[in-house]
Amino acid sequence: MQLRRVVVTGLGALTPIGNNVGDYWQALSQGVSGADHITRFDASKFRTRFAAELKGFDILQHMDRKEARKMDPYTHYALVTAEEAFLDSGLDLEKINTDRAGVIWGSGIGGILTFFEEVAGFIKGDGTPRFNPFFIPKMIGDIAAGYISIKYGFRGPNFATVSACASSNNAIIDAFNYIRLGKADIFITGGSEAAINEAGVGGFNAMKALSERNDDPKTASRPFDVDRDGFLLGEGGAALILEDLEHALARGAKIYAEVAGGGMSADAYHITAPHPEGLGATNVMHAALADAGMKPEDVDYVNVHGTSTPLGDISEIKAIQSVFGDYAYQMNISSTKSMTGHLLGAAGAAEAVATIMAIQNSLVPPTINHFNDDPLFDPKINLTFNKAQPRKIRAALSNTFGFGGHNTSVIFRAYEK
Repeated sequence: MQLRRVVVTGLGALTPIGNNVGDYWQALSQGVSGADHITRFDASKFRTRFAAELKGFDILQHMDRKEARKMDPYTHYALVTAEEAFLDSGLDLEKINTDRAGVIWGSGIGGILTFFEEVAGFIKGDGTPRFNPFFIPKMIGDIAAGYISIKYGFRGPNFATVSACASSNNAIIDAFNYIRLGKADIFITGGSEAAINEAGVGGFNAMKALSERNDDPKTASRPFDVDRDGFLLGEGGAALILEDLEHALARGAKIYAEVAGGGMSADAYHITAPHPEGLGATNVMHAALADAGMKPEDVDYVNVHGTSTPLGDISEIKAIQSVFGDYAYQMNISSTKSMTGHLLGAAGAAEAVATIMAIQNSLVPPTINHFNDDPLFDPKINLTFNKAQPRKIRAALSNTFGFGGHNTSVIFRAYEK
């Protein structure tokens, strides 16, 4: 069958460095760090006492208090970013077939704050079960997709993807596939996460996954630096409107980029550690290129997973060199997590927005906080350290990898008729 072309017609973002797409992109371009000391709870006894929190965000500017209390923050973030993307797209609910419009939303953890608070309240009580009647619907990982579909009346495919930090890339790939197979015309897709709380920070600390650079939070996320010591926990969300090209053209929509292809693979190696030679990452980038019908030299920029962990950064660069060979020296590579922190299940969506805006603006956002070279990385590879670099980007690849060995790659390219 003839596969349909799929384009991006709307964007939304809520991140530690910007509460909308415009502010987010400006901060990315300028190399702004979203890290600071935790304000959400008393972190004085935790090994990591900083994170990349949202700043100046108030859900009551978007919905009334009664409605907000029925939702976990991860759902708040989903609805706010979906609304920005929907409005940006110019879609008119009176003029589209909502039976052919769907929602696929990713979250690695879902309502972890709700779960933590409800269980903590029970334990502190007298043993009498006094749970919030919204406990379960606030917590479950699919509820954000449900709320979005209810708000817009989208009655097409509706579900959640869960693959840890690859979750929202999986959501984008699934939405892309449904449209190009002709099963839907429009999707709101993306992801959200709200894990900056005692359970989230404590859990990742116990794994020794987080940076412990408490004396200098803003430089704690140091992808590819020899002194990197773990990732910076972030929060927020991002949304994309994916649309059948002919449908978008018929309504005169603006087009940000085309979704060229996507790949998925598994390391089948370890529950948290990456394959040391980057085997799964190699396979997933090959799969994405094959799906897009593209050659390695068609890609100008790779937005890497790049979490600032000792093992993960090495394995990903090994994979890039395996896939791209000598052409790896001619590409730009950067980790926007150095600025936003790691948004976990929302990372893929936030980085998809960054990647698309890089294409739109012919500018590669930097990998900030680079101080000392790691001899394990080939110095001829352009990791876009510390300052954004102008570049015409024909196509860009975005990687996200998750605990459990889940790997995803999505390729976006400049739209051409």
